[in-house]
Amino acid sequence: MKGKTTILLIAAVSAFPLLAACIAYYYWQPEKRMNHGELLAPTRLPNAALPTLEGGSFELASLKGQWILLQVDGGVCDERCRGRLYTMRQVRLAQGKDMTRLERVWLISDTQRPAGSVLTDYAGTRVVLAAGSPLLAALPASSPGHLYVIDPMGNLMMRYGENPDPSRIIKDLGRLLRPARIGAG
Repeated sequence: MKGKTTILLIAAVSAFPLLAACIAYYYWQPEKRMNHGELLAPTRLPNAALPTLEGGSFELASLKGQWILLQVDGGVCDERCRGRLYTMRQVRLAQGKDMTRLERVWLISDTQRPAGSVLTDYAGTRVVLAAGSPLLAALPASSPGHLYVIDPMGNLMMRYGENPDPSRIIKDLGRLLRPARIGAG
């Protein structure tokens, strides 16, 4: 009798992981996705030479090898626009040692020029005049008010809504930057 009990106990202990795996697979559904932003079909963005506010020229290819946070907004930057610029700055700073792998770009979608105070408050953000450009046309139609992530190869890959939660963007970018060797300086 003692031998049968031992064999049954060994069989039960051996079968437990298989049974637990079947239950987990069929009945316990984990979160559908880990990312908080909306994944987009990777789209190669055109590399058009666009004017900057300083009178220079900007090409997306000049940032090849960098991850890019991109904002599209008008030149008259209201509170929501300023909030997104603030979010981009803070998200970049929160990446710690990986922050040098992340650039911030603001595409101005109209002919208005931003106020000097906005430019001073968010120094380090590349401000590009993009009204009527092929780069602006390549973005999804609902681009105003969104933040975009562009990978180091120049592909548009993720979008965040109008009022994104910065902590969630930080988590998403952490998942992208830390394990990926691409875009490493």
